[in-house]
Amino acid sequence: MAKTPNDFMKRLLHKRPAASANGANPPSELDQALDYPFIENLKHTKLSLLLDTNHAFLKDIFQECSDVVVREFEIDPHIPALLLFVDGLTNTQLLNDTMKSLMLIGGGETSIDRIANLILPVSQTQISDNYGDLLTSVLGGDVALLVEGNAKAVLLGIRGTEKRSVGEPETETVVRGPKEGFVESIRTNTSMIRRKLKTPRLKMKSMCVGKESNTNLVVCYMEDLAMPSLVEEVVKRIELIKIDAILESGMLEELIQDDAYSPFPQMQYTERPDVIAAALLQGRVAILTDGTPFVLIAPFVFVQIMQTSEDYYERFQISSFLRLLRYVFMFLSLTTPALYVAITTYHQDLLPTTLMLSVAASREAIPFPSVVEAFIMEITFEALREAGIRLPKAVGSAVSILGALVVGQAAVQAGIVSAPMVIVVSITGIASFTIPRFNGAIAIRMLRFPFLIAGSLFGFFGILFSLMVLMGHMANLRSFGVPYLSPVGPLSSSDMKDVLVRAPLWLNRKRPEFMAIQDGISLDNKLPDQILKEGGLNGSTIEHEHKASQEEQSNGSS
Repeated sequence: MAKTPNDFMKRLLHKRPAASANGANPPSELDQALDYPFIENLKHTKLSLLLDTNHAFLKDIFQECSDVVVREFEIDPHIPALLLFVDGLTNTQLLNDTMKSLMLIGGGETSIDRIANLILPVSQTQISDNYGDLLTSVLGGDVALLVEGNAKAVLLGIRGTEKRSVGEPETETVVRGPKEGFVESIRTNTSMIRRKLKTPRLKMKSMCVGKESNTNLVVCYMEDLAMPSLVEEVVKRIELIKIDAILESGMLEELIQDDAYSPFPQMQYTERPDVIAAALLQGRVAILTDGTPFVLIAPFVFVQIMQTSEDYYERFQISSFLRLLRYVFMFLSLTTPALYVAITTYHQDLLPTTLMLSVAASREAIPFPSVVEAFIMEITFEALREAGIRLPKAVGSAVSILGALVVGQAAVQAGIVSAPMVIVVSITGIASFTIPRFNGAIAIRMLRFPFLIAGSLFGFFGILFSLMVLMGHMANLRSFGVPYLSPVGPLSSSDMKDVLVRAPLWLNRKRPEFMAIQDGISLDNKLPDQILKEGGLNGSTIEHEHKASQEEQSNGSS
């Protein structure tokens, strides 16, 4: 007959291992039970009816864990109980109120179910019958209540960790738009999304990843918009992750993206709740990770690298102009150093004579070819930019700006690089700052160096060949099944209204067609049609005080 876990725990309490011949004790059954690789394995180990057995088991598990507290007390009359919690992760005031209510129980109530339902002054409770769920909840900030004679524990949701207050996102600042950003608390983040989308069709599926970290995740989607196949694919990829810990959403992104070797991001990350709400309304899926303010969005296509949330808050003429400007400067950021090297090395006849003489004169005393100049200045500029990021904010920006000025001027005066090269590198750096998505800007900065090598070896032909290879790679790239160049390739004409320019909102009635989505209509056409048909409210139909007085005077004179 199979041994039950409770029988095992009873023997564990009353049986001591016999000493061996050499005086050493053999491995006890408790030692064997504690030999678990991860908390997940303890989900098969049930709690005991005996409180002393549970106490001994927990005490051995949490050896040398000074932050874990086991508080023993008695439920009136003389019923042993204990509370298990982590100091610093629990709301102390609510914990004291819970203990007070338990100590005042009358009539000898011992049933854990009745205590959870009738006595505890806590809104969020959960019953667990195994050590795996109990430990996961306690280490996440919950409090476990165990009572003598119950093979179950009540998990009390009275977390009280210190958290950063909601503030403006640092990576996605806007002139016009919401000023709130996500924080490190996953429940605070889900509440911010819920305030944006007040509908029961907004679903949030909880998951846990990491054999040691047990990091909480939330997969968020709109039930009536997101395709079930997309949600299932996201959940399946997360469930297949077997890793020690997920400490930030970037680790999760690298594990579940389609092509890890591509320099282009295939998932978007953001600190803004309004961006998440807009993405969910397009049928996409958001993944929230506990402990980080950055939320992932899938799928993600290339044109979204050049879009910002502020594009939809300003007038469409301004947004369209700025978006076109970003595309122009993105191309300059990618190709300007390569074009300069190709022209000065192979295609000098493309420059006007006066300009060519000026460039030749500035390079006359330079001991290096133009490609070496470009590499020296580009690498130096990248180092200064990295130093400005890593230094404290008070001195970081000053170091990066002054460093660029001092190094550039000194390099020109020393005859190491030419003045036109400093101008080219400066334009390239400024152009890279116009790309809204940081991960997209990094990809362009990385690809700048292969283009530079191709331009130095083969001139314009090398640059054109590099562009063809790059476009071919992007055409083969997918983000959770969606082509990366959508809606340009494959072409979706109705979606082109929100690519290079942004059409007025009343023309963008449909959700993106390149996304598989259940409901493609986002805006009813009644109001736009009425405004277009009637031309708005006619000014002659508005009652003005001046107009009324004129009518009275005319009536009186008649």
